[in-house]
Amino acid sequence: MDEVSPRVRWEQRTEIPLAVASLVFLAMYAVLVLAQDLGAGWRDACTGMLAATWLLFGVDYVVRWRLSGRRLGFVRRHKLDTVVVLLPLLRPLRVVRVYEAVQRRRGEPRLALYARVITYSGITTLLLGFACALAVYDRERDAPGADIHTFGDALWWAAATLTTVGYGDVVPVTTGGRLLAVGLMACGLALLGAVTGSFSSWLIQVFAREGEVAGGAPGKDDGPRGK
Repeated sequence: MDEVSPRVRWEQRTEIPLAVASLVFLAMYAVLVLAQDLGAGWRDACTGMLAATWLLFGVDYVVRWRLSGRRLGFVRRHKLDTVVVLLPLLRPLRVVRVYEAVQRRRGEPRLALYARVITYSGITTLLLGFACALAVYDRERDAPGADIHTFGDALWWAAATLTTVGYGDVVPVTTGGRLLAVGLMACGLALLGAVTGSFSSWLIQVFAREGEVAGGAPGKDDGPRGK
């Protein structure tokens, strides 16, 4: 416990600030993509804020890596943190961990396991879909032969891709846009599987409890009978 306690203390102190930094990153990125007439000074300020958030996440990763005492083991156990540092679009997903960080200070989580899975999946879907819609819109809007001309088109594409519907009416044509589409499809399948599995497991437990109650309760006509 003495070896991991410094790392745990660091994580408790930085979880919420990093979540705020992830929201700042998403806001600054949205401003850069959507505000086309933004002045050079404001654009430089937004870019500087994006760089600052990357620096915060990088410092946090390095500190936790050093405090872990198991350098290779830390990388294997924290693949998402590694990817978040390397891929900026996934940075807003740190917001999902705020609830756990707050509940660790207050005791046991108030939501049941299945409710937490569905809640986390829903928040992740919204954040990831919005971030990917921004990225695809940024790459596709000026591309020759592109179908995505407005941010509304990008949001529609993100919704259809995340839900694995795939209407095909709006599709990316650039290499970067298609790579984002592949990643978003994979995340959509994983999130849909997590929600479906959790909801099915919850229903099975509810029906099992109801069956146990119904089987154990005596009927109206039940009672002591004579020989």
